[in-house]
Amino acid sequence: MDDLKLALALNAVAPQIGGVLVRGEKGTAKSTVVRALAALLPEQDVVATCRFACDPAAPDPDCPDGPHRAEAPTDRRRARLVELPVGAAEDRVVGSLDLERALTEGVRSFEPGLLAAAHRGVLYVDEVNLLHDHLVDVLLDAAAMGRCYVEREGVSVSHAARFLLVGTMNPEEGELRPQLLDRFGLTVHVAASREPAVRAEIVRRGMQYEADPDRFAAVWAPADAEFAECIASARELLPHVSLPDAELERIAGVCAEFEVDGMRADLVIARAARAHAAWQGRAQVTADDVRAAARLALPHRRRRDPFDAPGLDEAQLDKALEESGPPPEPDPDGGDGGGGGGGGGGNPATSAESSAMTTDPADVTPPAGAGGGVVPEQVTPPEATYRAKLLTVPGIGTGTPGRRSRAETPSGHTSGARRPIGRLGALHAAATLRAAAPFQRERGREPGQGLRLRPGDLREAVREGREGNLVLFCVDASGSMGARTRMGAVKAAVLSLLLDAYQRRDKVGLVTFRGADATLDLPPTSSVEAGAARLRNLPTGGRTPLAAGLAEARHVLAVERLRDPARRPLLVLVTDGRATAAPGTPGDPLALAHRAAAALAADGVAAVVVDCEDGPVRLGLAGGIATLLNAPLLRLHELEGGGGLAGAVRSVRRAA
Repeated sequence: MDDLKLALALNAVAPQIGGVLVRGEKGTAKSTVVRALAALLPEQDVVATCRFACDPAAPDPDCPDGPHRAEAPTDRRRARLVELPVGAAEDRVVGSLDLERALTEGVRSFEPGLLAAAHRGVLYVDEVNLLHDHLVDVLLDAAAMGRCYVEREGVSVSHAARFLLVGTMNPEEGELRPQLLDRFGLTVHVAASREPAVRAEIVRRGMQYEADPDRFAAVWAPADAEFAECIASARELLPHVSLPDAELERIAGVCAEFEVDGMRADLVIARAARAHAAWQGRAQVTADDVRAAARLALPHRRRRDPFDAPGLDEAQLDKALEESGPPPEPDPDGGDGGGGGGGGGGNPATSAESSAMTTDPADVTPPAGAGGGVVPEQVTPPEATYRAKLLTVPGIGTGTPGRRSRAETPSGHTSGARRPIGRLGALHAAATLRAAAPFQRERGREPGQGLRLRPGDLREAVREGREGNLVLFCVDASGSMGARTRMGAVKAAVLSLLLDAYQRRDKVGLVTFRGADATLDLPPTSSVEAGAARLRNLPTGGRTPLAAGLAEARHVLAVERLRDPARRPLLVLVTDGRATAAPGTPGDPLALAHRAAAALAADGVAAVVVDCEDGPVRLGLAGGIATLLNAPLLRLHELEGGGGLAGAVRSVRRAA
């Protein structure tokens, strides 16, 4: 929590750092801390008649409500905290044409959005990882440039948008893409304390606030005032803080050592180091300031693979800081500063212990009789991943915006217009004008008057884009899959499809079947990293309960249909088509599997069957399952490459 307070304070001192991304498990008071910050920011003067919160001492010369005269009336108020809902549309964020005035008065007027309201304040996005990517891009562009540019619906407007951007997220619900992570200046990971005394104090203060909020606020008012005064003082000192060349070279050396992409990390660390020096009351950046800034600016820029979790090795950071700094002064006594030469004569016991600690346990041969025999289960490492083909769900959906299947979405290209279904969505101005134009004379419109509209004239735009789907993997993990290292290729294929799902903003789930039953190894989630970890450690062995796997997949999809009916599912069945059952199980195993596949098809589930069968003799059992599922059949090697399978899925559906 101390790191979170420091990161918020540094951004309050210097908003150009680029904001804070707060990662942490649920229930760690992330939102509470952020909302409390706005009340601690210094009060500010604003032009009373300006919708963009211009500073009377230095108004924006390009303000849409300007130019502001020196004698314009002013107000003094607290900095605003503006919360951006996850489901907000782009025009609500950046602003848009005031359609009411345009249609009724014929006046082109700009209606400001949330970015204008957040100017000189705090813009808070809870669950930012669930926000659509194009909105995250808009937010981060404005935060980086300090201006919002609006070019839409005949409006061309630019206004100041300097705010403290704070996003919170729970990694269990999915990660931000690395490109978006890099756009946040600092990141902090928050975890609940494991100290009973700390947890008890948190509960105690929460109950005190609930019992008497006014008294609680009065008790902590002096501490809040002191914190606010520190922010104000640091803001005044910041323009006078210098960054010596030696520390600038240290920053560049650290970023080069950590192999971060681009130059954004260097700039963020430099800005944060100056803000940290001002926060500490110093007029010059030191190595301690650089270290404090690097600890917060580098963790989320260390990812090389989308499945890698953000993190930072502080020992490596200290080493990089030391090596990137100026050379140490020579010792006047001529000592080497070391603790002993590199020759022999060391402690034999220590040497033996060191040797044992560096020995790979896999290289140690177990003694005879230490549990030999056939190992019932084994874990096969995956082969190298690759770019997978695009698997899509046929038809046009209405689910959460993403990048997989065709859908009607709030953003995308306009494909038509229609009468509103329920509440009016995005207005289609041209279609509304065409609907109202023939009736203007009978409605008594005179020349020079505004257009006379009726509710029946309104038309909303139909926009087509892409949606994210629920991709449920049903994977055969039986003993036959472990033969001839087949499971390594299967894991590579599924990991490649998981990576594709990550890039396309899907939810994923994982069902495996082996032994006597099927298991839901990963309930449907947006965290594909969890799916990748489960799959890498997936053991193989035992029989092939294919019918149980299909039945479990059907149950999972039925539950998810109730939870999120707009998100369409895609079942990816990875199998060689063989089916066995435990001794004593009634019924033919393959017939049971066929009945389970037919039930899934009757539910209308879109599916793709990946045939894992290999060898000189092929039974073609997976093809029968694919026919019953009305699904295309692919071999493992056919998953590799670009292109899509939408045509294949549609052709199978038409044939059915």
